[in-house]
Amino acid sequence: MIKIRLSRLGKRNKPFYRIVAIDESKKREGKPRDVLGFWNPLKKEFKINQEKLEDWLKKGAVLNQSVKNLLGK
Repeated sequence: MIKIRLSRLGKRNKPFYRIVAIDESKKREGKPRDVLGFWNPLKKEFKINQEKLEDWLKKGAVLNQSVKNLLGK
């Protein structure tokens, strides 16, 4: 099953997250199938490619709870 979830990047105490479509069984920092956007909680920046998101949802991908919260769904 494909999940849309956050993948952590950045340094210690300076997190930066990518929003990725990845197999459920892979690790958090595993190789994603697709990168959909990013979220920087320190600068409060958030950007996501809506077309890619809708495409993955049509294919049966499931949103992670943290991504649902970011999207406001």
